[in-house]
Amino acid sequence: MKKSTLILLSSLMLFSCIRNQPAEQKSTPHDEKMAWWREARFGMFIHWGLYALPAGEWNGEKIPGIGEWIMSNASIPVKDYEKLAGQFNPEKFNAEEWVQIAKNAGMKYLVITSKHHDGFAMFKSKASRYNIADATPFGHDPLKELADACHRNGIRLGFYYSQAQDWHEPGGAFHGIEDGHKHWDPTLPREPMMNYIENKAVPQVKEILENYGGLDILWWDTPYGMAEESAQKLQDIVNQYPSLITNNRLYKPWPGDFGTPEQQVPPTGLDTDWEVCMTMNNTWGYKSYDQDWKSAKTLIRMLTDIASKGGNLLLNVGPTAEGLFPDSSIVRLNQIGMWLKKNGQSIYGTTASPFFKLPWGRCTKRVDENGTTLYLHVFDWPNDQLLRVPGLRSRVSDVYLLSNDGQKFAYKFEKGDLLIHAPNVTFDPINTVIAIKINGKLKVESNMPVFKDGLIFLPAGFADIYNPGYGIHACLKGSGDKAQVSNWADPKVRLEWMFSTPEAGVYTLESLMNIAEPCSLNIKIGLRSVIAGLPSTAGDFKTIRLGEIEITESGNQVISLIPVKENWKSASLISLKLKKKER
Repeated sequence: MKKSTLILLSSLMLFSCIRNQPAEQKSTPHDEKMAWWREARFGMFIHWGLYALPAGEWNGEKIPGIGEWIMSNASIPVKDYEKLAGQFNPEKFNAEEWVQIAKNAGMKYLVITSKHHDGFAMFKSKASRYNIADATPFGHDPLKELADACHRNGIRLGFYYSQAQDWHEPGGAFHGIEDGHKHWDPTLPREPMMNYIENKAVPQVKEILENYGGLDILWWDTPYGMAEESAQKLQDIVNQYPSLITNNRLYKPWPGDFGTPEQQVPPTGLDTDWEVCMTMNNTWGYKSYDQDWKSAKTLIRMLTDIASKGGNLLLNVGPTAEGLFPDSSIVRLNQIGMWLKKNGQSIYGTTASPFFKLPWGRCTKRVDENGTTLYLHVFDWPNDQLLRVPGLRSRVSDVYLLSNDGQKFAYKFEKGDLLIHAPNVTFDPINTVIAIKINGKLKVESNMPVFKDGLIFLPAGFADIYNPGYGIHACLKGSGDKAQVSNWADPKVRLEWMFSTPEAGVYTLESLMNIAEPCSLNIKIGLRSVIAGLPSTAGDFKTIRLGEIEITESGNQVISLIPVKENWKSASLISLKLKKKER
């Protein structure tokens, strides 16, 4: 999902609005295979394995990092980690209950770890006795029960399989293998990776594809050390299942059927099918002391944001060693499910927003035999109770509350925008969905910022916030003129805006910011950049001059604000301005 150059990223962003409204094309075999997946929008990820037993601790010490990586992060010898299998007995596991929780949450598919990087198979395997049916007191195959429950309940099923990393096997990959690092356990003999691929990975992939009533998804992960030859041996098996959907992690150069942004939402979506995999707290596998849970509000808005950009959300649960979902996960899933029961029509089967930016929320779109429906997801109601829909040029036949179509809204067109009058009522504090029925062809004029009155004004609400997969995340607080990017403390976070200018030239830069301590920003447009020193503003928002930068050609542009890592503290931002310098 990472682009190799800023130019490629800019191209992706500049054409995102065009991509949101594709011309009609004939369906391809790939489209037919992906149809149910694109309709689904929401699935459950489950990370479950031996790592649920230590639950983030080893020898009385809390191990940093994600729970399922404890064997690597704590450098646990293979023979010591193997002993966990003798203690693993998830007697409270109930496949039907798991599937019902997913179904009640509004999830349409489920993906579970059949073998993670620790090498332990959570299914009955003839290829290796290091599996839950043969090596544990539990003694049977939970994935068979889960597959049966999914099939009974109409939930699509996927298995995650770590094809390259296998910390248990002499030929398995591990983090650092590509840089020449050695396995942390010196007692584990090393042998060629192809031995592991041929003797364990290939037969186990055959098993999971043959023995579970037909998988819908095969979810590869971390192709460390994978060569094309080894990847092809696995791809040859996949090719025997033309309806099977696979992701982009088998072998780095191969795109798969969909991309997999991890722990972050692409600000403008991607040009291909894509799915965000996301944790509810900070770990995938269970950690007993990780209580940093995202709220239901955050997760509902995240699902909406992803759908508005044309993607899917695969939301993770890390069950305990007993086979139970953590209560905090269940509470959030129930809340999401209640919202979807009322508003699911605005998520399932919808496509990306036709609008450039909506400062108050998001939009999803449905086109069917009855015409076009726009779903406005209102996160923040404007203070004047007028919801402005920018640049809508279509005829409107109806505007109503999706959860109660008897609740109509008055509306009018003014200065090229649709204005919807919202009664002074809070319908849903998390996400109120207003449906707009369109007569005839959908027409939208972009509200991308443009050169006007000698300057370009870029408000915080129009910024794309690129947060890292892990770490402290910046966020947008408030709406309209009061919106601000806050909590900008992680130097890996960058801000970007798209805008258009009819004139090349030199532009002066200034920003309304609150700077905790003196620090520095790298500002880029195209191949041009400038380093700006930021003084402390003593706790207030102040206008800061950032310097000058040259725009070498007219047209659509992307400006990036990138913290200088070695000299970054914390900042908040309300706006950025570019003013053309007179010759």
